[in-house]
Amino acid sequence: MKIKDILCYAALFGLVLTGCKKAEKSERDVPLSPIDGKVFSQQIAVLASDSLEGRKPFSTGEEKTIQYLKTEFEKLGLKPGNGDSFFQKVPMVDIMSKPSGSLVIKNKKGNVTLKYLDDFVAASRRVQDQVKVENSDLIFAGYGIVAPEYGWNDYEGLDVKGKTVVVMVNDPGFVDSTLFKGKTMTYYGRWTYKFEEAARQGAAGVLIIHDTKPASYGWAVVRSGWSKSKLYLDSEDNNMSRANMEGWITSESAKKLFQLAGVSDTLLIQAGKKGFKPVPLNLKTSLVINNKIKKSTSNNVLALLPGTDRKDEYIIYSAHWDHFGKGEAIKGDSIYNGAADNASGTAALLEIASAFTKLSKKPSRSILFLSVTAEEQGLLGSEYYTSHPVYPVNKTVADINMDVLQPFGKMKDIILVGKGQSDLDDYAEEAAARQGRTTRGEPDPSGGWYFRSDHFNFAKVGIPALYIENGSVSVEHGEAWGEAQKKEYNDNRYHSPADEYSPSWDISGIIEDMQLLFNVGYSLSNEATFPGWKKGSEFKAVRDKSMGK
Repeated sequence: MKIKDILCYAALFGLVLTGCKKAEKSERDVPLSPIDGKVFSQQIAVLASDSLEGRKPFSTGEEKTIQYLKTEFEKLGLKPGNGDSFFQKVPMVDIMSKPSGSLVIKNKKGNVTLKYLDDFVAASRRVQDQVKVENSDLIFAGYGIVAPEYGWNDYEGLDVKGKTVVVMVNDPGFVDSTLFKGKTMTYYGRWTYKFEEAARQGAAGVLIIHDTKPASYGWAVVRSGWSKSKLYLDSEDNNMSRANMEGWITSESAKKLFQLAGVSDTLLIQAGKKGFKPVPLNLKTSLVINNKIKKSTSNNVLALLPGTDRKDEYIIYSAHWDHFGKGEAIKGDSIYNGAADNASGTAALLEIASAFTKLSKKPSRSILFLSVTAEEQGLLGSEYYTSHPVYPVNKTVADINMDVLQPFGKMKDIILVGKGQSDLDDYAEEAAARQGRTTRGEPDPSGGWYFRSDHFNFAKVGIPALYIENGSVSVEHGEAWGEAQKKEYNDNRYHSPADEYSPSWDISGIIEDMQLLFNVGYSLSNEATFPGWKKGSEFKAVRDKSMGK
């Protein structure tokens, strides 16, 4: 057997990661990275300890956490990532919005009264003590989407200034597989997009019709989330560019509105067909929203490994350091430690940073290790970084994000969330093949999982972003066992005090995942080309624009 053949076989088992060329892929030389499971476990043990008090923003737990990360980055010899500082201040505003009463929608024939939390929720991002929607006309605007690449514009020829738009959740592909990306939700289907687009159009209010299947969660989730105060970024305009009112109504409430308006609820079906035109409902509504406002500042943590001959181009590894702090006690425990979510990703950030510093040949491009705040509050730390980038967006090659790495042992597969979005999939597939693993997309792409972690904010500004999840096919126990572990975590430990670290964790699979992500970043860091978005991606146009194409 020839030496190169031996190296290729060894590469499949993660022993040597150079010299093996995958069919129809360019060869990428990747070193064996020094991923140290012992150090990684020590990092998680600290980050998920009770002493950090659940790592909630604005708490003593935050100060302890960010100082710990700064110290660890300094030990690795990394440079401050924000000028002479390891920190980027993230100003936020906490708003507790509460409508003054029911939402009454009326016309000459009568009215429909919707009860807060039971039938509707509403809030305002505007930093004002009181916000009003007064005698606003309601217009049904289909899915509320403007998507030129799909030839779709629900607002075409429509003036919604001062009016309230009623829109559907998800996108037309959910009901017609020939439209958009079929069952794979695009960003146009996310509720956050609906609010953003309505604001761009100048609407005074926007109400999303809830439907469990296309939303991928029930009304109880909406009710719970909107009954609490919300954190937003503290913008220069005090969020005055947003609609006065943002909210949801139940599907039953929508039917009542359509009945009062004298239109058929078959409009919901018609809205999913090309050529649909918005429908004025000849209804009006008014609402007063009272806000309790509190401002504060949190921190992103940034550390830089400067590149050699292409040091003005950047690869970002990201992971959120925050969790929920202290909360409702469950079985006598009130500290939400967030071991998997996301002490695991934060420890991986440190471990991969350590691996890069140990290389004999330093990367050509610079590597930024970015630990962001307030992911649990709506991806706010990453949103702030991408709207206030320390390094130019058009010089940022990619973001590789880590969130919830599970201790379930080695897996034969790995999930590429949002598979098919960008060229980074190809890098991940090649790295997985070196480990003898396969890749696949998430099992339920209609849930819009690609838009639910920090990588998404990088995608929004055009930076190709990679996000993986644990596979399900356990090397030792099989697929049914792997799926059962995920279900047990989601049912019993996700966002609860039970998400704690244990020395008995089997981190062998996490080590493989870190190796894979290291390999992707290392390959990118030594190339001269930039990965792009694949044809049909909703993020391609903004990237092309930022790159001057």
